[in-house]
Amino acid sequence: MTALLTIIVLVFILIAIWQMVKIFDLAQAKNENTQVATDKDNTLNGYLMMGFLGFIYLITIISCVKWGDLPLLSNSASEHGPTIDNLMVISLVIIFFVQTITQFLLHYFAFKYKGEKGKQALFFADNNKLEAIWTIIPVIVLAGLIIYGLNTWINIMGVDESDDPIVVELYAQQFNWKARYAGADNTLGKANVRLIDLDRANILGLDEADPNAQDDIITTELHLPKGRPVLFKMRSQDVLHSAYMPHFRAQMNCVPGMITQFGFTPSKTTEEMRATLEIQDKVKNINEIRVEKSKKLVAKGEDPLERYEFDYLLICNKICGKSHYNMQMKIVVETEEEFNAWLKEQKEFKNSLIN
Repeated sequence: MTALLTIIVLVFILIAIWQMVKIFDLAQAKNENTQVATDKDNTLNGYLMMGFLGFIYLITIISCVKWGDLPLLSNSASEHGPTIDNLMVISLVIIFFVQTITQFLLHYFAFKYKGEKGKQALFFADNNKLEAIWTIIPVIVLAGLIIYGLNTWINIMGVDESDDPIVVELYAQQFNWKARYAGADNTLGKANVRLIDLDRANILGLDEADPNAQDDIITTELHLPKGRPVLFKMRSQDVLHSAYMPHFRAQMNCVPGMITQFGFTPSKTTEEMRATLEIQDKVKNINEIRVEKSKKLVAKGEDPLERYEFDYLLICNKICGKSHYNMQMKIVVETEEEFNAWLKEQKEFKNSLIN
């Protein structure tokens, strides 16, 4: 009932506003209201266009000075990461150059060729030379970017089986991740959501009759060895998710009913990334903010915030529901010896089932 009354009140308010607008228009009907701009109007708008151009350039310069270091383009932790970063930098440089030129021409021409009484515009039916220039140049630039991007994409997607990659499944469900390692045979067992049996702790729906599934290992934390290729297979239990690992420059949708994949080779351990000056500065800044917030929380009788420590993360980059923001899994990159030792401590699927 409250909702209905609210809608009725809103409708009446809109009707009242509409009637007031009509009354205002009638009151102005006798006044002279020409839509033809005068020379004074055109001159004012011309100078405003140049002023706005200066404002755009000023904001751009301030932004470049204050935030122009682009830290996200210097902390990649995969072998293909620098290639992705180079592609991003090239794209940004081209966009910045073209934007600077086109914005200048747009605003300058609006000022130079502003309307003046007695001045007639020159009409061009067409100009084949100009049209060829502004068609061919973008085609060449975009073709170069697309070819570069496709080569990078093929390198990411085309994991060479001869490199003996570690096969890992990333299993997405609202609102958490599970990782499944292929075990000693390096072959993931068959799985289907219809085979999920929580009573037997078969949480990913592995086929218990498949020999390849017996040595599979299911974990809630993703461990990867530095310098070893990893081939990821992705499934989703419910809705569309997206496996996003920002520091590894990797992202792929997890689609219900199908398996998607990508691969990469980690190039920095977690400890090596924590030792970089950039990450140390980030951690320091975050903890300073947390200290200040903790003081306010303690004053209210609440628990203080924990200190932040950098970790690689797997996050969902699709809005998959109300707890989407918290759908993440810790990634630990370590030496191959440390990885093998950790893997030996994990339970195989056949040993984790409840009879």
